Amino acid sequence: MWTVRAALAAALLLPAALAVAATPETVKIGILNDMNGPFADQSGRGSVAAAQMAAEDFAAEGPHRFKVEILSADHQNKADVGTEIVRAWIDRDGVSAVADSVNSGVGLAVNTVMAEKHRTFLATNVGTSDLTGKFCQPTTVQWTMDTYALGNTIARAMMQKALDTWYFISFDYALGAALERDATATLTALGGKVLGSIRHPLGTTDFSSYLLQAQSSGAKVVALADTGADLINAVKQAAEFGITRKQTLAGLFTQIVDVDSIGLKAAQGLTVTEAFYWDLNDNTRSFARRFAQRFNDRVPTANQAGVYAEVLAYLHAVKDADTIEGEAVVAAMRRAPIQDALFGTVTIRPDGRAVHDMYIFRVKSPEESKSRWDVYDVVAIVPGKDAFRPLDQGGCKLVQK
Repeated sequence: MWTVRAALAAALLLPAALAVAATPETVKIGILNDMNGPFADQSGRGSVAAAQMAAEDFAAEGPHRFKVEILSADHQNKADVGTEIVRAWIDRDGVSAVADSVNSGVGLAVNTVMAEKHRTFLATNVGTSDLTGKFCQPTTVQWTMDTYALGNTIARAMMQKALDTWYFISFDYALGAALERDATATLTALGGKVLGSIRHPLGTTDFSSYLLQAQSSGAKVVALADTGADLINAVKQAAEFGITRKQTLAGLFTQIVDVDSIGLKAAQGLTVTEAFYWDLNDNTRSFARRFAQRFNDRVPTANQAGVYAEVLAYLHAVKDADTIEGEAVVAAMRRAPIQDALFGTVTIRPDGRAVHDMYIFRVKSPEESKSRWDVYDVVAIVPGKDAFRPLDQGGCKLVQK
């Protein structure tokens, strides 16, 4: 009796399970990020605009079997808030993918939920390299950058100039720890030394004590392992303290809106590494013009360009796989290199890392700049294979030994 009932129950449940994974009439993508806090300019509502542009460009390629809807929410830089939003999106609203999630602590928490739900995590702007290392999942693709690529590329650039002693001023949370760890690994491997480090809470406004310690260390490089509003405050105050007269300032996670907020007078000479700059080529300039028309005459950040590119790649993969089951969609994204208009050739590895070129930039002086957003000189183009952590070194369980 019980065996028959169990069999009947399984038979009834099977179509429902298959229906969940089948491509719905409307594929919903949630943009989860910081809308009002320290990362709002880097991602925020600009990422929502970029995702909507991707949805519209995908629709224009049609006809397709499904429509696309973009949802958005503010995780307030709290992991519990982020996971609560994501669970409600999936269970109540039928969201098939979550993108952006700027903030490493939130991203790691969302990564677990998306794997449990077998939906796709488009971790466009989650910085920690642990996401494709010990916390990798078959439902996650980390697109724009990570702490290994940021720290590795800038450490190599500094060592080429014999800037071999560093002092870190870092976020006191997952992103700062990972940035400092990954930059230190490259620095020491090349013969450099860390003379000291200090960590500050997210949302710090007064950096005077941190900067004085960095100054007194005598390190050739003061490395800022933070980003957003905190980095902006640190660079402004470093200029006031005269740090750059004797020491080189490196922004390990700096974006163009940060430089704009700092101003070229204070930011000039800052060395940064990014995955995208609006003025790289005809494709990036065309996208930037379209984005500016939609979003307050501002050019896209690397975060926002990454959201556009990864959402578009995801939609093509859903179309090809004809399912929203996360493992299958990510497998479709990995199947062949993606020829992306903004990031060039992008390869998705088995650990979920999207590999593409990275760039080293120097911030221009006010005299060198021709317009508000003309802020970078290209110092070096770093091929993806050299920028990102080797596949066999991350500790990802999905990588074949």
